[in-house]
Amino acid sequence: MTDAPPPRASDIDGAAAIAPQLYRRLRERIVRTELLPGEFISETEIARAYDVSRQPVREAFIKLAEAGLVQIRPQRGTMITRISTEAVMDARFVREAIEADVVKLVAERCDAAIETELKRQIAAQKNVAEDDSDAFVKLDEHFHRTLADMAGKSYAWRVVEEVKAQMDRVRYLSVEKLHVRLLIEQHEAIVAAVTARDVASADAAMRAHLREILKSLPEVARARPDLFGAVR
Repeated sequence: MTDAPPPRASDIDGAAAIAPQLYRRLRERIVRTELLPGEFISETEIARAYDVSRQPVREAFIKLAEAGLVQIRPQRGTMITRISTEAVMDARFVREAIEADVVKLVAERCDAAIETELKRQIAAQKNVAEDDSDAFVKLDEHFHRTLADMAGKSYAWRVVEEVKAQMDRVRYLSVEKLHVRLLIEQHEAIVAAVTARDVASADAAMRAHLREILKSLPEVARARPDLFGAVR
């Protein structure tokens, strides 16, 4: 992981809605564990860091709370939540249900343009340095979003984005050299099935890919128990 630069006003586009931008910036910082579970953040400090008023910060905090990333405690402040294993499993279930159907649609309609773009993305993933996890996570996200767009299911991807925040935290912690290679190999299997227009294999490859977290989650929880909440 690379050291993240401190938040600054230039990170926010004053010509666009402020609250959604703050939500995305803070969500990323939580997912990357720049803001650690148990840590308190304040509206005043965030507003000062990004040079904005407190109202959009308050709106961003509410959305973060809805995503399960913070807990707003009246009179006490806003605390970064610990990773919920239950929430990770729920998000994985939703992702698999949606993305398995998405990739089947892409396989059914695969043409030369789709094949070219997906192979281009695989090549880009292979060109990323194995220790540049930040870059790979962005390419991975783009890969899955592209499949949803190709299937004509952009709304379905927005649903996935809404529920997968806790899953993203684990994914970020688990992306390391050997794991990156494995994930790229899984992406290649998905693309191979799609370009062969093999709907059943595309479905199976996507499900296998999204079930990888079932193996990585226990490993991450053992390595970083301080980031996880108690199992109910």
